Amino acid sequence: MPVNAQLPVSEPHSHGDGQPHHDHDHDHEPHRPAGPAGPSRASRAARLRHRLAHTVTPHSHEARDKVDPALEGSREGLRTLWLSLAVLGLTTVVQATVFALSGSVALLGDALHNAADALTAVPLGVAFLLGRRAATRRYTYGYGRAEDLAGVVIVLTIAASAVPALYAAVDRLLHPRDVSHLWAVAAAALVGFLGNEWVARYRIRTGRRIGSAALVADGLHARTDGFTSLAVLLGAGGSAVGWRAADPVVGLLITVAILLVVKDAAREVFRRLMDSVDPALVAAGEAALRGVPGVRGVGQVRMRWIGHALRAEADIVLDPQLTLARGHRIAVAAEHALIHGVPRLTAATVHLDHTPEDGGADPHAALAHHAPAR
Repeated sequence: MPVNAQLPVSEPHSHGDGQPHHDHDHDHEPHRPAGPAGPSRASRAARLRHRLAHTVTPHSHEARDKVDPALEGSREGLRTLWLSLAVLGLTTVVQATVFALSGSVALLGDALHNAADALTAVPLGVAFLLGRRAATRRYTYGYGRAEDLAGVVIVLTIAASAVPALYAAVDRLLHPRDVSHLWAVAAAALVGFLGNEWVARYRIRTGRRIGSAALVADGLHARTDGFTSLAVLLGAGGSAVGWRAADPVVGLLITVAILLVVKDAAREVFRRLMDSVDPALVAAGEAALRGVPGVRGVGQVRMRWIGHALRAEADIVLDPQLTLARGHRIAVAAEHALIHGVPRLTAATVHLDHTPEDGGADPHAALAHHAPAR
């Protein structure tokens, strides 16, 4: 019998959240009834080739397979964190050693700042580890949001780092001091800048590749520390030519730069917390759905980030005379197209609607009084 109703038949599929998954055929070709002697040899060979392709290509719809991209992202994020922690730790040791020789308070502040930046890897590392845990009946979407919370901690850390920078700059203006071993201070400042800039580029590049706003924010934080190191370098140069106010003046300018980076990082994390996505991703999803055979129209498409994995919900319009089995296959094909068409998308819930029938009642009428007022 033909199905003549709106049915969210795709919801039993895997959605990457650890929920039960109903087995279904992965054959995306239109269903053709077998002849009296059963499926032809050609059709059996085609299905075998398709299943072999799924075996060697990483795009299965099973929940345990869909988690793999997110896990790979977590592993890459953790590797980035530990490597950057080692680089910043070495930078801190070099600067602390030079401080012991020169007595430069500015260099001490920069060393402490670098140490604090290295320690921001801890909350983000914990977030990556939490994000690898399987979803539960309480946390049905998993623990990916821990990355966004870590991003908040990192933004607060960046903002807090501006306070001692401002204090040190004002104190140096009020109480000028001479600094010895200026060449060593300049070299240590340069080491601090190069170390922080390398870490910043590495974190930002990895964060954008795996879709982690928190890791990008942490990279921006490392960049501010590099600016602080440059302030020490410029201050040492000013002291070398007899301008004792050079170090505090540059320190004030760096404080302003830190606050500007706080604004950019806070905006990035706030957008992620508010489920903001790039409109181009939504457009790519709509285009992918329109290209699925059997889809007559595309309704609302919504997306959100959970950690560094993207999820989607989409409405598609089908022929009302399709059978349930045929509609189900189109829903699977639509989810498949979304996963391939949208970067970092790991799961989609596809809702089926149908074109109006002559004289038929609106299938959404029962929900009309639940719609929010606009």
